[in-house]
Amino acid sequence: MKKSKFASLFLSSTLLIGILAGCGAEEGKSSEGGDTIKIGANLELSGAVASYGTSEADAIDLAVEEINAAGGIDGKQIELIKVDNKSDAAEATNAAIKLTSQDKVTAIIGAATSGNSVAQVQIATDTKTPMISPSGTSTTVTVGDDGKVNPFTFRTAFIDPFQGTVAANFAANELKVKTAAVYADNASDYAKGLAAAFIKDFEAAGGKIVAEESYVAKDTDFRSNLTRIKSSNPEFVFIPGYYEEVGLIVKQARELGITVPLMGADGWDSPTLVDLAGADALNNSYIITAYSSEDPDGKAKEFSDKFKEKYGKDPNSFNALGYDTVYLLKDAIERAGSTDGTKIKEAIEATDQLELVTGLYSVDENHHPIKSATIIEFVDGAQVFKTKVNP
Repeated sequence: MKKSKFASLFLSSTLLIGILAGCGAEEGKSSEGGDTIKIGANLELSGAVASYGTSEADAIDLAVEEINAAGGIDGKQIELIKVDNKSDAAEATNAAIKLTSQDKVTAIIGAATSGNSVAQVQIATDTKTPMISPSGTSTTVTVGDDGKVNPFTFRTAFIDPFQGTVAANFAANELKVKTAAVYADNASDYAKGLAAAFIKDFEAAGGKIVAEESYVAKDTDFRSNLTRIKSSNPEFVFIPGYYEEVGLIVKQARELGITVPLMGADGWDSPTLVDLAGADALNNSYIITAYSSEDPDGKAKEFSDKFKEKYGKDPNSFNALGYDTVYLLKDAIERAGSTDGTKIKEAIEATDQLELVTGLYSVDENHHPIKSATIIEFVDGAQVFKTKVNP
């Protein structure tokens, strides 16, 4: 997911980055001959989207505990170093500097959002530190504005255009709707990218977009735009955005009498959404996500049972993505046979059909995952597995 603007983020850190440029390139940053492998976690543990970061942190802890209890990675225990980026891109940059220069980690997991992940890209590149965002879905996490691949940056989640395509195909082919409205955050590249992909593919499938409306993050009253959407009489409304606003949008849409199916992407996936929208309002709503605790796949069920035993609740997709990211990194380090950043990067690039909780995982030439997506339906406030869509 992508949450914040990051233009000019690195200007304040230019001198520090210059100093860091060679500090991570040497073999064994985290003591190749020692007993531990240092892994950093740069996550949103507080702030506006703390729900995402804390969910990933819980599952990362679980994965690290499991791996260490089973003997670690090549006999070395993982030493996890967590830093709170406070849901802020500048703080994410500072956290990456700390993790690479002071803590000298082998790799970084995070951030949860795309903007906070992009804020670390230059540091990861300069220090040759592999960085994996569990849930940063914007293409800009791994491919820069110049079209070049960010060499040390990867993601575990699928990319935004794929989610827009999945939503369009689901609406047209599964729900059989012919008309749709789109209501997106016009200040969010995440939302705009999803909206563009949805519109393109829905129209290609023979559908018609009857209304396009926009809102801005932190808005709380959406009734005017929703009234216009209602007057266009759509059979379906696509709302790419984040749970803070989406919860209120769904609530107000139902209050205005919009009863048609509503759908969003992974930005909806937070327990807080039900609190904001209300369980009844969310009925007949769908989201695209990486994981469902009801997925009949055996590996998904095993993870769900372990997570529930430790935390007393069902895991969500951010939990699953955080967990998978640790195992993706473990697999790469073991295949690399080294804690050297370049060798780990090359091992991640070569990942092919790795079995993870969120499905089989491969990496393409742009460091985008090739993996399936899950569609979940809300039923009386609960997330119910609907179907799985392959790429």
